[in-house]
Amino acid sequence: MSSTRERLVVIGGDAAGMSAASQARRLRGPDELEIVAFERGHFTSYSACGIPYWVGGDVEQRDDLVARTPEQHRERDIDLRMRTEVRRIDVANSRVLARDLEGGEESWTSYDKLVIATGARPVRPALPGIDAPGVHGVQTLDDGQALLDTLARTEGRRAVVIGAGYIGVEMAEAMVNRGYEVTVVNRGKEPMATLDPDMGRLVHEAMTGMGITMVNDAEVTKILTGDDGRVRAVATEDAEYPADVVVLGIGVRPETALAREAGLPLGEHGGLLTDLAMRVRGHENIWAGGDCVEVLDLVSGAHRHIALGTHANKHGQVIGSNAGGGYATFPGVVGTAVSKVCDLEIARTGLREKEARAAGLQFVAVTIESTSRAGYYPGAALMTVKMLAERRTGRLLGVQIVGREGAGKRVDVAAVALTAGMTVEQMTALDLGYAPPFSPVWDPVLVAARKAVAAVRAG
Repeated sequence: MSSTRERLVVIGGDAAGMSAASQARRLRGPDELEIVAFERGHFTSYSACGIPYWVGGDVEQRDDLVARTPEQHRERDIDLRMRTEVRRIDVANSRVLARDLEGGEESWTSYDKLVIATGARPVRPALPGIDAPGVHGVQTLDDGQALLDTLARTEGRRAVVIGAGYIGVEMAEAMVNRGYEVTVVNRGKEPMATLDPDMGRLVHEAMTGMGITMVNDAEVTKILTGDDGRVRAVATEDAEYPADVVVLGIGVRPETALAREAGLPLGEHGGLLTDLAMRVRGHENIWAGGDCVEVLDLVSGAHRHIALGTHANKHGQVIGSNAGGGYATFPGVVGTAVSKVCDLEIARTGLREKEARAAGLQFVAVTIESTSRAGYYPGAALMTVKMLAERRTGRLLGVQIVGREGAGKRVDVAAVALTAGMTVEQMTALDLGYAPPFSPVWDPVLVAARKAVAAVRAG
């Protein structure tokens, strides 16, 4: 390696890793910075969030989810090595050991700067039958293709989704769109554990109204198979649910086995710990971003693991700027997320009641019902907004929204207010856009803020 040219090694070829590589390349040309990236899969820079919509038929082609191909990255002088898995990080000697998954060869690559963007791995419980044909996770494009291949050759039309978080409800919708009879088995009391149970109940009722069978408070004990070895049912302690295909939507955990073996610092959720520049704590030349890190919650002050593509892309931009000789920081998150199941929109930001209590906060919680448009305007749809505010100070702590068209993206107003540290009283004065086709005179978020102000004053 030339003494005047540095080498940046990137582990992981999706959102955070390739955003970092691309940003570093914008700042420094190939004569100054060599960039080598390793990706163990078949695809780079794709939208994992879009997989349920591809499976469900809303997105026609797999390649529509790919933002940038390996060839496009290579055209930008990034040495991208596909189907190559990093097996070891040698921090002491600044090098990584990688294995070609096609040929089996292993080799060491030294680095001056290292980016760890290994993502997250889906939770796959060690249940009898979990590896049977017809049981699918949906973490990668390869997973999505495997599921579609199974659907194409499966005659039965019964699907069981295990888990009722974001992936679970989105895959339930996908299977409904494919014409399947869908059962969702959920260990929680209500679907969408990222909501408070009273708001999750609204999601439950809506999914039932869509013809989806919701089985809550149920722990899957095994996957039953037929004489052909294929899945035939999902069993809990109390019942069996027939299945021609099973989709796992149980959640993900940080993929940090490499980092752990290398002695890098991990948080209580298993994610890498970084500073504001996304540099791994205690390591000047190593950065980490995406689903393998823990991030600061700006509302509670705690560190959390939140696997979202929005964060991963921002992390990559920050890392690439710093590794490329510039300067950027990632201050933290407020925990904003939005999803849908069929025509029901689900959104949240900030803290749930459980999280607020865990943070030692005293709070008031209010819930209101309103409409997406002026009540007299055609198409006005109901929505429910729940708001948490700190007792005495009135600081906004969290918002949850469940409703039909026009409900979900209203959470962005609350996300901005949380980031700015606004009180609910300050929110009531926000100059939001109004016209009957878009909102009532008082936007639903502001109606909730007014009710929260009254609760804070009363408390």
